[in-house]
Amino acid sequence: MSTKQKSIPGSEGSPRKDTPKSPVAAKLKKKRTQPSPDELASGIISGDVVALSRAITLVESTQPRHAEHAQSVIEKCLPYANRSVRIGITGVPGAGKSTFIETFGKHLTSLGKKVAVLAVDPSSSISGGSILGDKTRMEELVKDKNAFIRPSPSGTSLGGVARKTRETILLCEACGFDTIIVETVGVGQGETAVHGMVDFFLLLKLAGAGDELQGIKRGIMEMADAVVINKADGDNEKAAKKARAEFARALHLYPPKENGWVPKVLTASALKNRGIAEIWELVEKYTGKNRKNGYFDRKRSEQNKYWLLQTIEDRLKTSFYQDKNVKKTLTEELAALEKNETTPFAAARKLLDLWNRIQ
Repeated sequence: MSTKQKSIPGSEGSPRKDTPKSPVAAKLKKKRTQPSPDELASGIISGDVVALSRAITLVESTQPRHAEHAQSVIEKCLPYANRSVRIGITGVPGAGKSTFIETFGKHLTSLGKKVAVLAVDPSSSISGGSILGDKTRMEELVKDKNAFIRPSPSGTSLGGVARKTRETILLCEACGFDTIIVETVGVGQGETAVHGMVDFFLLLKLAGAGDELQGIKRGIMEMADAVVINKADGDNEKAAKKARAEFARALHLYPPKENGWVPKVLTASALKNRGIAEIWELVEKYTGKNRKNGYFDRKRSEQNKYWLLQTIEDRLKTSFYQDKNVKKTLTEELAALEKNETTPFAAARKLLDLWNRIQ
């Protein structure tokens, strides 16, 4: 008698219920299953970067159904957050931010630090596309087991800062990262937003770029806790020293900050790994002083209040534009504007009156 099992009529192509699933199918099924907020939070707190990445994706999602899960994860992680030093780094494109951050990050991990880099990539205002190339630019740091790099598209949020960067900071802290670096694209008003979520704000400048004095703009210079003249090597070293002296003189024209700190100017070569240790020593000196005088906690408290207001504004804006009645009327008003049948102010008033009635 043949040992070959006879097929059941009508069962061709349909596996039996007791047929074991292939490892590939099981893996795909597992991949499709979204972990619960409890599972994600538990993973993050235990230091699982895969759980951290999935939670950040949830946080960044614009889908309303993801918002509740994301908020739940954040709330569960909150008791384990706020245990890091947050550093904002900005500078014009070409200032060498990615190379600097990689060298700086490698220095920190060599000291036993766990470093998370939140790099906000510029999104195209036309296509909405984003380069997301920081993992490519930071080849060495991305391989470091004590480093985590998360590029995020800036989208349409303020000055190119990712909408959920602040929540991502909290998740990274809960995952055990004790040093958080937030890189801005260096354009628009992104610096203002980043300044509102970090403890130390670093401005990277270039010597010989024709902006030694022109670049001293009141807003950005008032925010900076330190200015670093980058690429101070080779033929550019002499120019970097000159630029450092000019910036130092200019900074003394500004009144001291609320905490009494006078911004320092340093030179560095990320390529040659020079001046990097001194920059970290300065950060430690700054944060140490602020912890002692209470300014560190007071500043974070002010930042929390600021982000409360920003979040309310963001949620109201999202709710407004997602309402189906507002969408319909907005389309009609835009068409009326094109035909010169209304004004922007009258159209706005009509839309807001509609929104108030809906609420």
